[in-house]
Amino acid sequence: MAATLTVKRAGVGIELRRGPLEISLDGTTVGSVDRHQTFEAPIEAGHHTLQVRAGRYTSRSRAFDVADGGAVNFRAHPAMVWPRLLASMIVPSLGISLKRD
Repeated sequence: MAATLTVKRAGVGIELRRGPLEISLDGTTVGSVDRHQTFEAPIEAGHHTLQVRAGRYTSRSRAFDVADGGAVNFRAHPAMVWPRLLASMIVPSLGISLKRD
């Protein structure tokens, strides 16, 4: 039996970067998510690492475990305030927020 991964692209306020976010699971691209959309995919149970990217900008990698038949939910959005946007030009992993719900 598989588990379910859900990545919702939602944030409060205006996104300063537009375009789809590429979703990588364990280093392999599994899909993308556009503004105000949700990505959902079946995954194997066990330990995984998730990262979201848009060009050179990335989220920090998030490790998680999911049980057989379980579900794991994340929320992602690009930088939404100017200081974070400017900081992401130096540290690209600050460009996208990825949090587990």
